[in-house]
Amino acid sequence: CRQKRGSKMKKYLIFLLTFFFALNANSSSNQKIINHFKNINSLEFKFIQKIDNNNIEKGECIILYPKKILCKYEDIYEKILVSNGRSLVINSKKIKNYLNYKLKDTPLDLILDKDYLLKKIDEIESIKENNENYYFKINHNESLITIFFDRENYDLKGWTTKDIYQNEVETYLLNIETNLMIDEGIFTIQKYIN
Repeated sequence: CRQKRGSKMKKYLIFLLTFFFALNANSSSNQKIINHFKNINSLEFKFIQKIDNNNIEKGECIILYPKKILCKYEDIYEKILVSNGRSLVINSKKIKNYLNYKLKDTPLDLILDKDYLLKKIDEIESIKENNENYYFKINHNESLITIFFDRENYDLKGWTTKDIYQNEVETYLLNIETNLMIDEGIFTIQKYIN
C-alpha cells in the first residue's frame, strides 16, 4: 500500500512540476515579447496581404508609434494607406475620391497602439504558439484580430483582421527594420488626397 501511495505521489509531483514549468515557459515568452516590443518606436517593412485567400497584395509600410502608418502598395493603381493617428485614408488611381475613416473605427487602431498591445500581452496568462509564431486574439467591434510575433526574435510578424467588406485579411511582415529615423511629415494625410 505504501508503494502505491509513493508511486501516486511521485506522479503527482511530476505533474505539478511539468505544469509549473509549462506555465513559467509561457509567461517567459510573454515577458520576452514585452521586453523586445517596448523598445520598438518604429518599423519599416515589406508586406504581403492575403484577402480571403484569393487576392494577394504586396507593398511596403512604415509604422511610427503611436498609431501612424504609411503603406504604398505595389500595384498599377499606386494604392496608398496612411494614418496620422486619428484618421485613416486610402487612395489610389482606381478610385475617384479617397476613402476616409476614423482610425478608432478600424482594427488598425489597436494594431498601431503599442501600449495597448503591451497591456494585452501582459494580461494574457499564456500566449499561444505554433511552429513559427506566438500569437493572441483581440475582440474589436465584434470582429476578431489575431496578432503574431516571431518565435525567434519576438518581432511583430503580422495580423489577421476583417476589412470593411468583412473579408478576412492576413498581413505578413517581411524584411523588418526597427527604430529608424522617420520624418513625421510623411503621415500628413493632405499629401495623399486627390
